[in-house]
Amino acid sequence: MTVRPIRYLGDPVLRRPAKAVVEVNDAIRLLIADMIESMHAAQGVGLAAPQIGVGLQVVVLGMPEEEPFALINPRVTSHSGSRMMDAEGCLSVPGYRGSLNRSVKVTVQALDEHGEPVEIVAEDDLLAEALEHEVDHLNGILYVDHVADLGKLQKLRGTGWVDEDSPDEPSTAAANAGAEGRS
Repeated sequence: MTVRPIRYLGDPVLRRPAKAVVEVNDAIRLLIADMIESMHAAQGVGLAAPQIGVGLQVVVLGMPEEEPFALINPRVTSHSGSRMMDAEGCLSVPGYRGSLNRSVKVTVQALDEHGEPVEIVAEDDLLAEALEHEVDHLNGILYVDHVADLGKLQKLRGTGWVDEDSPDEPSTAAANAGAEGRS
């Protein structure tokens, strides 16, 4: 297993729709193992293959205190409700958090690492948020694309939030970077 470098906002691979996996084989399982290692090393709860430069429909999720798992060719088959997420972040947009709406309930169908069909239903929790977030990545969408006002992205400094009155407010560069690749 190898920790692979995370790709950051501005890298074109993050804006390309990922291709479906045709066959779940040992190469895909090795990719999944690398993705789990990379996600853990970056202290994330989810990672999509494009985030490590691989344009395939593979995501891994690792909810706190649960075993990580992979979803291959995941698709959201239903979603309902709306809730405001006050501090969604992304390994590909490090140091920033934003407010956006996500669904309350999400149903995803996919294949597992053995090529078997799975269905996951998550409601009003971190998993529901992460499912939508990671499937977005496979479609070339980043969470900043859902943020209404990129100038209001919250910037992290060290382990805490930057004070709104601080001279080091969220940078225009981050806001402009979020606009890259929008149509």
